[in-house]
Amino acid sequence: MEIIVIVVLAVVLAGAALFFYQRQRSGQLQNRFGPEYDHAVEESGDKRTAERDLRGRERRVSKLDVQPLSGETAERYRAEWNTVQAGFVDEPGQAVEDADRLVLRMMREAGYPVDEFDQRVSDISVDHPEVAEHYRAAHRVAVARDRGEADTEELRQAVTAYRQLVDALLTDHDNTKEQA
Repeated sequence: MEIIVIVVLAVVLAGAALFFYQRQRSGQLQNRFGPEYDHAVEESGDKRTAERDLRGRERRVSKLDVQPLSGETAERYRAEWNTVQAGFVDEPGQAVEDADRLVLRMMREAGYPVDEFDQRVSDISVDHPEVAEHYRAAHRVAVARDRGEADTEELRQAVTAYRQLVDALLTDHDNTKEQA
């Protein structure tokens, strides 16, 4: 009888330890990914599946050679971004297209694979979860623009959203410079 109590107690303690461990891991993912965690849960419809996806993103990106943009490159992209923003006044649709292409080039140069949009968002969400939804929103408008379905306000919002991603990629460079 005493052995049964010990075994039951051990099983209960192991279950409690597992529960708290999983809860801690969930909390860490929520803290790391912020709103992207919520998006992943909503997208998958299941917390466990979403967390598996987010951990998979972390593993994938850890194998990539993602580096901050070099000083000269960052300055060149900063100047290009200023040109894109200035171009919005005369050609809002073209500014969105230019912003999309600029972000693609910046990501490629930083070391992110850029073949497929969904993968780009997943990859960038590991280092910059706060901009993933901005990137999705901007891309939706860029696609609508290609079909002739985006109005000027939507185009303005897209450029603003792209700016979030450009700033994040340039901030990587700025943070590296400060640490040196």
